[in-house]
Amino acid sequence: MSQILFVQQSAPHGSIVGQEGLDACLMGSAFADCALLFLGDGIYQILSGQDTAGLGLKDYSVSYGVLPDYGVSQIFCREQDLKNRGLQLDDLTLPVSPLSDQAVSDLIQHAGQVLTF
Repeated sequence: MSQILFVQQSAPHGSIVGQEGLDACLMGSAFADCALLFLGDGIYQILSGQDTAGLGLKDYSVSYGVLPDYGVSQIFCREQDLKNRGLQLDDLTLPVSPLSDQAVSDLIQHAGQVLTF
């Protein structure tokens, strides 16, 4: 089985890109070992307390909670992105492993495939 690294770098709800990335990761997990990396504004995909009612959009962020059920247990973020946005791990809906810049680079370089959303 090959490994696919899904990279979420888009903020939620501004476009459909984030939801498409989540859907691709869930589908891909049926065929490959998948990992997920949140970079930049992508970390907002899993920010707790999102309210999309005023936007007229479905809050798909709750769907990230099923990732472990699909075998996606390697979930990462860039440590500096948390700091730059004043976020703590407790602010997120998922347990993620924060990585240094070098560790992010290593993760991307060693992935079999990288899909960015």
